[in-house]
Amino acid sequence: MATGYKHGIYGQEVPTSLVPMTQIGAGLPVVFGTAPVHLAADAAKPNTPLLCYKYDEAVSALGYSDDWQKYTLCEFMKSQFALYNVAPVVFVNVLDPAKHKNAVTDQTVTLTEHVGKLAKAVILSTLKVKKASAGQPLTAGVDYTATYGADGALVITALTGGEVQDAATLYLDYDELAPEKVTADDIVGGVDTQTGAYSGLELVAQVYPKFGLIPGLILAPGWSDSSKVAAVMIAKSTRINARFEAIALADISIKEAKKYTDVSAWKRKNNFVDPQLVACWPKVALSKTQYHMSTQLAGVICATDAKNDDVPYKSPSNENIKCDATVVDGGAEVLLDVETGAYLNGQGIVTAINEGGWHAWGNRMSCYPGNTDIKDSFIPIRRMFCWLNNTLITTFWNKIDDPMNKRLISTIVDSANIWLNGLTARGYILGGRVEFREDENTTTDLMDGILRFHVYFSPPSPARDIEFVQEYDPSYIKTLFGD
Repeated sequence: MATGYKHGIYGQEVPTSLVPMTQIGAGLPVVFGTAPVHLAADAAKPNTPLLCYKYDEAVSALGYSDDWQKYTLCEFMKSQFALYNVAPVVFVNVLDPAKHKNAVTDQTVTLTEHVGKLAKAVILSTLKVKKASAGQPLTAGVDYTATYGADGALVITALTGGEVQDAATLYLDYDELAPEKVTADDIVGGVDTQTGAYSGLELVAQVYPKFGLIPGLILAPGWSDSSKVAAVMIAKSTRINARFEAIALADISIKEAKKYTDVSAWKRKNNFVDPQLVACWPKVALSKTQYHMSTQLAGVICATDAKNDDVPYKSPSNENIKCDATVVDGGAEVLLDVETGAYLNGQGIVTAINEGGWHAWGNRMSCYPGNTDIKDSFIPIRRMFCWLNNTLITTFWNKIDDPMNKRLISTIVDSANIWLNGLTARGYILGGRVEFREDENTTTDLMDGILRFHVYFSPPSPARDIEFVQEYDPSYIKTLFGD
């Protein structure tokens, strides 16, 4: 406790005049879809963000199936962890076993050498095994065991000494997981008015409070070709938690746009024209396994960021993509070259071409060509604006409600300028500065505790067009006459 009278030598501390900037990633994927949770060793709750750094983590919590049409999150798991080896990922499974299910009674299973198999998505907690159709349920662990095999089929084993050790047929009652009942509305989600529980894309807002990580990419492969889903993805990528920015990656329908000449019209008709949205077409295939372009583009973006200190200044275009074909509905191959790829790029569409190997191809956000503002229309520049915004907010958040004096202003201006100078020195930006301008800070605003800092910076544009001008120079004829 302080006293009015002091006698001696004392010390005190003051805040450092400069603060280090926070280190945040720009490309954290938050992916929405369906998962085979009946196969999960420790199933995560539906409509709950799940942070995974490893493939086995995702499989343990969500299960895995090669049926990517039913279980869309599995496609992203395979691509991100196996093909691109990048992490982390936040998964949100909207397939709810309590809601998306079908009741099945008296399903017969034939036993061969005491073992029967059933290729159904049985929710094990609901399984009842009977000796006869009208019989009483048997006891698990005594009469039988029920587990899933490596092929995803349910394996029923009649145990020695149990009631059905010599049975040829068993009867099963159970609830079957029904991914076909999931709709675009489940992906969109909302807020339950009774419980306040979030679902679907509304859960983007829970990622930062739960994990301390800022979403960078919003995806819903297999669902994002819905204009309803894409519109909400765009909405949820802006002002996350009222302050953060991300971008959304969506796919143009390969069922409705089967030729490259159809894509632009589909894009405009379905309103895929936003500065926060990357529009992708068609799908890519690797050894006949098909991936949504948005899925693999996320891998390309994350891998590219990882090579550049997680600073998103480098375009994903002309970076290697893991495929050997581009395909449309039914797996029909569509061949794109530099010319047709350039046409799609000019319509604000990202694709893939085989030019000395397969590469992602295109630098433009979907707002292009309707919106040509440099900060909106180039993917790396749009992402740099998002990243800069997020970094400044997280760095100076602890300055909120500090006394508004010259020390506070100098700390923010000087710290941010030193950081921008470092980005410039490393080539991540061409230049940048922060100013506290009198014309932008009125007396009444300052009295009300409102401070405005003006940030100027220039991320480098991608060199999308490099030209060599050739000219015949007759002066070199003189070389024929010697020195």
